Amino acid sequence: QVTLAESGGGLVQAGGSLRLSCLASERTFDSYAMGWFRAAPGREREFVARITYADNTDYADSVTGRFTISKDYTKAAVYLQMNNLNPEDAATYYCNSDIARSASGTFEPVGSWGQGTQVTVSS
Repeated sequence: QVTLAESGGGLVQAGGSLRLSCLASERTFDSYAMGWFRAAPGREREFVARITYADNTDYADSVTGRFTISKDYTKAAVYLQMNNLNPEDAATYYCNSDIARSASGTFEPVGSWGQGTQVTVSS
């Protein structure tokens, strides 16, 4: 089973940027779509972004145009560049090794989880 390690979270002012990293113990994105979910107190866990084995990307409406997901084959890593952050983006961000698209169009985590990295945005 692949293990994931996220990093890059922290405290940033509204309008600022952060880059999250997810390092995998093996390169799963040759076959699966890796990506990110986030969870905040009082809110349901929500899909953020994913990148497929074919380098296609999907984003939640709330982050489209501000967040960019990418991957590095040599490092077995997936990154999430987050720009123009706002307080609603504050959450713990979790990497997942396999995010599937359901028949209804939602994105569901079916792979391994990392431990999460905390993002705090001050207004």
